[in-house]
Amino acid sequence: MDPIWVILISLVVGVVCYAVGYTYRKSVTEAKIGRSEAMANQLYNDAVRKADEYKKEKMERVAEASRAVQKDREALEEEKTKAERSIQERRAETQRTENRLMQREASLDKRSDSLDNRENDLTKRSEALDNKLADAEKLRQEAETLHQKQTAELERIAAMTQDEAKQIIIDRVQKEAYHDAAAYVRDAEARAKEEAEKRARNLIALAIQRCAADHVAESTVSAIALPNDDMKGRIIGREGRNIRALETATGVDLLIDDTPETVIVSAFDPVRREVARITVERLINDGRIHPARIEETVEKARREVDQQIREAGDAAVFETNQHGIHPELVKLLGRLRYRTSYGQNVLKHAIEVSHVAGLMAAELGADVQLAKRAGLLHDIGKAVDHEAEGTHVTLGGELARKFNESPDVVHAILAHHNDVEPQTIEAVLVQAADAISAARPGARRESLENYIKRLTKLEEIAMSFGGVEKCYAIQSGREVRIMVKPDDVTDEGTKVLAKEIAKRIEQEMEYPGQIRVNVIRETRSMEYAK
Repeated sequence: MDPIWVILISLVVGVVCYAVGYTYRKSVTEAKIGRSEAMANQLYNDAVRKADEYKKEKMERVAEASRAVQKDREALEEEKTKAERSIQERRAETQRTENRLMQREASLDKRSDSLDNRENDLTKRSEALDNKLADAEKLRQEAETLHQKQTAELERIAAMTQDEAKQIIIDRVQKEAYHDAAAYVRDAEARAKEEAEKRARNLIALAIQRCAADHVAESTVSAIALPNDDMKGRIIGREGRNIRALETATGVDLLIDDTPETVIVSAFDPVRREVARITVERLINDGRIHPARIEETVEKARREVDQQIREAGDAAVFETNQHGIHPELVKLLGRLRYRTSYGQNVLKHAIEVSHVAGLMAAELGADVQLAKRAGLLHDIGKAVDHEAEGTHVTLGGELARKFNESPDVVHAILAHHNDVEPQTIEAVLVQAADAISAARPGARRESLENYIKRLTKLEEIAMSFGGVEKCYAIQSGREVRIMVKPDDVTDEGTKVLAKEIAKRIEQEMEYPGQIRVNVIRETRSMEYAK
């Protein structure tokens, strides 16, 4: 190829490349300038925005500072107003105090003047009184002189001294006064006895009429009906193992005799007897009778009886409205449901005594709640008397004292059989209510014939000893009171006699509980005026 064309082509290519490069650089440069301008504009706008925000924040701070300054000014103005008001009040109070002091000072001045005037009046009155006393003394001396002259003249006429005349008059007045006083006392005692007896009868009759109670005699044995006589053999078990397990677990005696279709449960403890009765009835109904089943059934029956005891105690407390009794005493009350005395249910007896004592206390104006509470708890010792030493009276008093009953309740419990002398009217009422409840027809199963025989036997034993003048069986046969001849029996001999009579009663008689032997020796001196 021709070199010239090569050069031309090279030049043309160079010019084209230059033009292309120039155009590219120009476009790149313009793009950079555009980006720089946009960035500058953005920076400017950010700077303006931040400046506005900073200005706004400063303005808010200035406004807030202005408001705080305004609030401080208002607080200062308020404090200033309060201080001025307080100063004014104090000035006013000070002024009033000054006025009162001035008034008091003026009043004291007036009182001082009045006291001075009164003192002058008293001085004048005292002088006048001294003068009157002097005149009275003169008159007294003159009267005494005249009286001595009259006395001497009377003694001369009567031929006796003044003291002798006084003694004659005194003796005569004393005799008449003694006679009148004795007659008055005798009439008053007769009227009081008649009125007291009449009122007591009305009171007891009213209490009995207002308190109705059912009486059902109970025994110490329970009869259980059997579906057939074959059940007796199943209760006895092989070689007697079932009946031995029953008696061991319940502590009772099971009597299986020739009585058809009947088993007798006998025990002195009514709670154990009830547990045994429930156990035997459930075993009969269940049909499975063996030692393991017996122990399980006895435990269930015992829990059931404990529940019944608690419910019976709560019911008695609720019925008599005696709240606040210790839970242990309530439980012991429930145990009385299964306790009998001469066939009378002791819990029903205690509830009845509570009602009767409360009714009589209301009629007499005594403490009704105290009488009812003592009546409810008076036989509480019978719940444990087969477990502890002592009479049910002593045990009941100890239980009541142990569980924080009041001293009046404890005293009424101890006095309801005259173990101690009744000191309160409520104790006497509980004693009377106990006798009323026990003496109701049908209340106790003991026949009248046996009762009279026991009292007669007590009196016969006491009268068989030498030196005995009279004897009385009292307290339903719980006490025998013996009067001895003071010339035949000495004070020391009464102790020996009481011990011998008690020993004789123990040997020859059968009786429930205890019998007190009370020997009384009394010396009387009498003279007759003829």
